[in-house]
Amino acid sequence: MLDYGAFLERKAQLEGEHGFEPEWLPDFLFPFQRALVEWATRKGRAALFADCGLGKTPMQLVWAENVHRHTGWPVLIVTPLAVSFQTVAEAEKFGIEAAVSRDGSVAAPITVTNYERLHLFDEDDFAGVVCDESSAIKAFDGTRRAIVTAFMRKMHYRLLCTATAAPNDYIELGTSSEALGYLGHMDMLGRFFTNRMGNSTATNGGYRGFAAPREWKGPEWRFKGHAEDHFWRWISSWARAMRRPSDLGFDDTGFDLPALNYREHVVEARERHPERLFDMPATGLQEEREEQRRTVAERCERAADLLVDADSAVAWCQLNDEGDRLTKLIDGAVQIKGSDDADAKEEALLAFSRGEVRVLVTKPIIGAWGLNWQHCNRMSFFPSHSYEQYYQAVRRSWRFGQKRDVLVDIVTTEGGANALANLQRKAAQADAMFEALTAHMHDALAIRRSDPFDREMEAPAWLMS
Repeated sequence: MLDYGAFLERKAQLEGEHGFEPEWLPDFLFPFQRALVEWATRKGRAALFADCGLGKTPMQLVWAENVHRHTGWPVLIVTPLAVSFQTVAEAEKFGIEAAVSRDGSVAAPITVTNYERLHLFDEDDFAGVVCDESSAIKAFDGTRRAIVTAFMRKMHYRLLCTATAAPNDYIELGTSSEALGYLGHMDMLGRFFTNRMGNSTATNGGYRGFAAPREWKGPEWRFKGHAEDHFWRWISSWARAMRRPSDLGFDDTGFDLPALNYREHVVEARERHPERLFDMPATGLQEEREEQRRTVAERCERAADLLVDADSAVAWCQLNDEGDRLTKLIDGAVQIKGSDDADAKEEALLAFSRGEVRVLVTKPIIGAWGLNWQHCNRMSFFPSHSYEQYYQAVRRSWRFGQKRDVLVDIVTTEGGANALANLQRKAAQADAMFEALTAHMHDALAIRRSDPFDREMEAPAWLMS
């Protein structure tokens, strides 16, 4: 008969290992990167939540190379737009055979494409898949999310890499679990969470898994009384998170961030609300959006003035009208629109990365994932309620390896204060999530690193007689 403690451990559903011992751990990996790759390879299906600039690209390349060597089959790395070329450039630097494919063909042992072209590929051609910047998946439309989900579902070896695992709510971690083939999203909610209605309905229209719309009512969900510690232990069984090497017990030397400076600029509308005698601050999303549209000219003019002396900058926008006006106002600006085809977007992003464009004008949802813009340290930003978009936009430049201080000019209105406050709240949630995950991860690693057999065995006297 198992004791009660062993019974509880058996019911904890900590995820097992589906991988193998790595065959290749090259010297170019930092010690913390080596530890993560080794763990993820043994795990087989894993998630690496590592901050921008900590080397997710070399880690996923080495993981993919190990899967290729172990199985003899190619591995597919799927990235946001233009990041595929950065990935191949990194592979060449490290002597790893990789190539970009745009037509669904297997271009190399490690084939790299972007999410917009994934529907051209056959999952039966690959032994494993890496989803780079996997948190971007939920920003896609439902059809593309479903393609990504279906492609991963039958893959034996899977790796998710992102800097923002769950920026808005802990329960978003369920999408990563389901993508890796562990607890489904609804199973996770039922095991660890409850809501005030006492049912499993995540939204008014229900929730149908990883490919469903990403609308949440976060405040309705909370941990069950006993479940928070077990939840983080479960997450730590298939994910590793870090914002600096010391989170894994390694030295932070060489991984120091420069200063990040914010300047907030509040503009006033030149024209009052047409239905009001006096202009009042916006309250609620509908009024905020109306104020945004009424102040497009004022906000764009301020942003253009702020970037006039920048040698390289990004003007982040939220509306098409904002992007069009910023492009006209800023000398040397190039705009990327959502209506542009994938090739045109990719070429413009690459041109900015190479320093051929002085100011890039685009929306965070288009260009804020995965790209390395260390050559740029200036940006303007019109805030929205999406913390993930804001975090990713800033982190294109403010990342490990940036040598200059980064300046972010936030241009808003009085009504935009609500969005800023919401971003700050979500930033605190993200910090708390990482603290909890790294704390439980430390506990798991401490158990593995301890060696109870560090003394010579002493046989009892009666055995020696």
